[in-house]
Amino acid sequence: MSNQLFSPYKLKGLELKNRVVMAPMCQYSVTAKDGKPNEWHYVHYLSRAIGGTGLIILEMTDVDPDGRITDFDLGLWSDEQIPAFSRIIEGVHAHGAKIGIQIAHAGLKAEDATEPVAPSAIKLPESHYKMPRSLTTDEVKDMIQLFADATRRAIHAGVDMIELHGAHGYLIHQFHSALTNKREDVYGKNLDKFGVEVIKAVKKEMPANMPLVFRISAVEYADGGYDIEHAIELCKAYQAAGVDSFHVSSGGEGLKGKRKPGNYPGYQVPFARRIRESLRIPVIAVGMLEEPAIAESVIGNEDADLVAIARGMLRDPYWATNAAISLRSENTNVPKQYERAYL
Repeated sequence: MSNQLFSPYKLKGLELKNRVVMAPMCQYSVTAKDGKPNEWHYVHYLSRAIGGTGLIILEMTDVDPDGRITDFDLGLWSDEQIPAFSRIIEGVHAHGAKIGIQIAHAGLKAEDATEPVAPSAIKLPESHYKMPRSLTTDEVKDMIQLFADATRRAIHAGVDMIELHGAHGYLIHQFHSALTNKREDVYGKNLDKFGVEVIKAVKKEMPANMPLVFRISAVEYADGGYDIEHAIELCKAYQAAGVDSFHVSSGGEGLKGKRKPGNYPGYQVPFARRIRESLRIPVIAVGMLEEPAIAESVIGNEDADLVAIARGMLRDPYWATNAAISLRSENTNVPKQYERAYL
């Protein structure tokens, strides 16, 4: 029986065997605090490739040592880190999956930085985060180059796509939110300017046929936070700058509020659909979509083009294979070593 979740998909030069994406999820498992992935990361990602995932997105990987959420996060601020990423990427490719990477900076949410940096010196209320220092205009330009440099290293390591993290209250999000950006220079007068310049700088490092994905929080739940209309305007500017697809989430730690809906399967899907329809651009839906029938319906109803599975894939490395079997797909891709388990 055919279904759409396990149909092939192509985005520019990225050809996927199915529409299943492993969402980027921090493992906080770097052992030497050097930003390099280790044996845990190798097994973690390869097992999902063996498990039938079409696209794996490596967890939030930071452009600067002080841009990490914690010192146990991944980084690509040095060429010395490239080989450890290449090993994972080559292994994932050997098992038929494609792999991307989420490039980011935590900004004011850099917990282990002595002095976090941010668009403005604003401490998030009722949070454990430190008071950040506001970046100077010249430092903002330097930060943009750090994103470009990390992207160059990721491409050298062999990734198939790049995702910029502009959601969940991290640095790019902090710039395009009026709650955290009170600057009086050009990066405050135009809330999308930092994101636009990061996108343009990153695109210069990327092959023309490689897609750039941008993860965005479609709404903020904090009182006075932006709504979907603001997010759509941001997406228009980012699309014009070179984004090929949006990975649509919502909210952000440290930006909580009473507007948060209950967590229920598919609660973020309407946001993905709005952005898809408004911009006529491919989108990735995410958020409690691990029930195979629900994931299938997101694709079948044309709410999104790809479905990202997060916690469900932490619980089951073989989520994609098991979902394909549950949906009676013709494209189960069961490894021959495991075929006897499905007879």
